[in-house]
Amino acid sequence: MRSDSLLQHIETIETIASRVQTFVRDMDEASFLSDTRTQMAVMLCLVLIGEAVIRIDGEAPEFLAQHPHVPWAPIRDMRDLILLDYVQVELPAIWQAVTEIIPDLQEGVATIRNWRAQGE
Repeated sequence: MRSDSLLQHIETIETIASRVQTFVRDMDEASFLSDTRTQMAVMLCLVLIGEAVIRIDGEAPEFLAQHPHVPWAPIRDMRDLILLDYVQVELPAIWQAVTEIIPDLQEGVATIRNWRAQGE
């Protein structure tokens, strides 16, 4: 994978994960579960992030293996769940992704970016 392509995917993940956090700012689970608009926006973001992970995996699977601390698989699995079984998606699972997986993903991607910026 060209480094500019990898960087583009990482930036996509960072940007969209940040949007997820903006969408749910000041929300608790109950308010999220009652807000269809936010649910739909968050689910689209999860799909887009998952798609970026799939593209990285397709172009450079070794990159994902080199960074096992990042929750690549859970975000990819969430994408698949939303796309393939959107009628059955359990909203508490989406909320869990927002509150647990997305922060871990953001932290992991930031670590990668800092590591790469230092030239290591």
